[in-house]
Amino acid sequence: MSGQPIEAGPRGTRRAADATTTPASVIAAEVKALVNRGDRDAARDRFGALVAVLQRRGLRIAYHYLRDAADADEAVQDAFIKVFLHIEQYREDLSFDVWFTRILVNACLDRIKSRNRHQRWLASPRESSQAERFHDERPVEQAAGHEPSTEHQMLMRERWGQVLAAVATLPDRQRLVFTLSHLDERTAAEISDATGMSPATVRVHLFRAIRKVRALLGDQG
Repeated sequence: MSGQPIEAGPRGTRRAADATTTPASVIAAEVKALVNRGDRDAARDRFGALVAVLQRRGLRIAYHYLRDAADADEAVQDAFIKVFLHIEQYREDLSFDVWFTRILVNACLDRIKSRNRHQRWLASPRESSQAERFHDERPVEQAAGHEPSTEHQMLMRERWGQVLAAVATLPDRQRLVFTLSHLDERTAAEISDATGMSPATVRVHLFRAIRKVRALLGDQG
């Protein structure tokens, strides 16, 4: 889960400095230093500040993936636990924000896989028939209203699941750039500063990621 190498030369040096001066990166370096000194109690106390800085952003990203507030909250908690347990692996010359995003995305993907397995094994023919009867008996007025119909909501969830399944197949850099761009709403310049990749490289990875996702969705549709 280590970050990408910073480019060599003055421009790469500037990016490394920018990446490590984010509030989260500064606090993470302090937590790592406390852990390395063996002062885990102080590290836990300082880690609370790191959670405060990243929790809102983490919840936004997780909710985009999971579309469920409870699942998003659990995924963020899982990510923070993994971060604290493996804080010694954090490279202080790189952006902690990006390192955390990678861990969080993996936590979301794990939760999606677990949820899909759970739904697949627990779904029964009786439940399926009840769901079908519910849709057949739904009043016509509900479909004609302003609220999305049940069928429409199901189709949207299914489509979003297909998008996430496609994103999960992307190579690491493409998945990271796609997530930072489309879910964290970062610009190419911001992703460049955070990851050390040049803006041109960021755009190439994003273009390839979007093309692969569209191709996979086209195959499924």
